[in-house]
Amino acid sequence: MQGGSSGIGYGLKYQARCISDVKADTDYTSFLTGTLSLKEENEVHLLRLSSGGTELVCEGLFSHPNEIWDLASCPFDQRIFSTVFSTGESFGAAIWQIPELYGQLSSPQLERVASLDAHVGKINCVLWWPSGRCDKLISMDEQNIFLWNLDCSKKSAEVQSKDSAGMLHSLSGGAWSPHDVNAVAATGESSVQFWDLRTMKKVNSIERAHVRGVDYSPKREHTFITAEDESGIHIWDLRKAKVPVQSLPGHTHWTWSVKCNPEYDGLILSAGTDSAVNLWYASSSSTDEKASESPVASTRQRVNLLLNSYTDYEDSVYGLAWSSREPWVFASLSYDGRVVIESVKPFLPRLK
Repeated sequence: MQGGSSGIGYGLKYQARCISDVKADTDYTSFLTGTLSLKEENEVHLLRLSSGGTELVCEGLFSHPNEIWDLASCPFDQRIFSTVFSTGESFGAAIWQIPELYGQLSSPQLERVASLDAHVGKINCVLWWPSGRCDKLISMDEQNIFLWNLDCSKKSAEVQSKDSAGMLHSLSGGAWSPHDVNAVAATGESSVQFWDLRTMKKVNSIERAHVRGVDYSPKREHTFITAEDESGIHIWDLRKAKVPVQSLPGHTHWTWSVKCNPEYDGLILSAGTDSAVNLWYASSSSTDEKASESPVASTRQRVNLLLNSYTDYEDSVYGLAWSSREPWVFASLSYDGRVVIESVKPFLPRLK
């Protein structure tokens, strides 16, 4: 099904590429997003969906010193978030706190809780464990994975352990398993590596080139999703990860991001540089039955798995976030700084 957008829009002042659900906000459907301007002072926007679901309101606008390449909200404290930023010459990462009285201040300043300053190379991402309160953080640069102890009350972050993926592996991002606090995936140029944080050693890998985005299924412990430049989206069973159990065609250009729905099993979002967001449904039965079917039947099945394609964008879409509070709602962010909120409620009756 092809479609434009009937969603709720909001425009940032500058270009942007990252958006995050504020999972710890149980009262409102909220998102954080940050801008990517080399010359202007960058901004972090706290956006909330109105109670009627008809308007996206900026509840907080905060200045940020550098261009933001990665942003993630703390899953257990709605005022805490992380950014990876660039000065134009070097990369850094920090943990920030939104001031308590931000609603009463005209231009409130973010408070820097801690700096993740042990990296030498280009930092790519900061990961929070998605399943609850955890005093650990993960950060990755092109060669190394760091595990941090974070103490917001003392405003400190200390390296607990680190290891190198090796010079042959240029890490670009990753995901932390919601089922196992000791399991993390890291994407590289030619593979996805799976690490055990207790030993800081690689325990498994999927040999795939140019993986841009990954996500763990929150409902199925061993299910893992990859988004790749040209070969689309692949669904894996990590117990037998030599070949994917299912493949989706992805996008007409590079597939950049993929997100599993936090509540509805098999509901997947993907975004790409073709200026589109696709909504997929890969049921557990269809992934468990990698059938020996004819090519025609296989093509028909892949088409049916595409519930909708949102195409009302004028630039590449890099940012995706499902709402944890209202799991039928998602936010997308295109590179031109346009945030769009959509509801997938019309498609829920089609889920088996």
